Amino acid sequence: MFKSFFGEFKAFAMRGNVVDLAVGVIIGAAFGKIVTSLVNDIVMPPIGKLLGNVNFKDLYVPLSDTTANSLEEAQAAGVPVIAYGQFINILIDFLLVALCVFLLVKVINKLSHKKEEAPAPVEPTTRECPYCLSDIPKAASRCSHCTSEVTPIGQASLAKG
Repeated sequence: MFKSFFGEFKAFAMRGNVVDLAVGVIIGAAFGKIVTSLVNDIVMPPIGKLLGNVNFKDLYVPLSDTTANSLEEAQAAGVPVIAYGQFINILIDFLLVALCVFLLVKVINKLSHKKEEAPAPVEPTTRECPYCLSDIPKAASRCSHCTSEVTPIGQASLAKG
């Protein structure tokens, strides 16, 4: 019974889609760490500097009368806080990841959609009778509507007897 279960699990886990999904999740997690570091260590410090040496990680609103000098002190003291600075960091982190995913999908869609070639023009098989203006086959020597004689088109070897 255990061998049967293990065999089924192995068949499921080794299917192409599952392995591709696992690789995507692992790469996505690593990419998320890179973007988080980009936001926390590269993007937010200059923004904080421009706003008067603000460290966004330390921005919070205490929900009690207890005072604390930093977010870490407030959390260590058990003071309930709204840590909106961390929320701003995470929001920017999300927006950068969403932008990167959007650009990646846009590039993949552009590469996967081949330009559709216009179909070759179709040569018409009929023409207009010069007398009654009805449609007749190109090779016709007489109009089926008005019975006028017309010169066949496309048949140079037609000989009148």
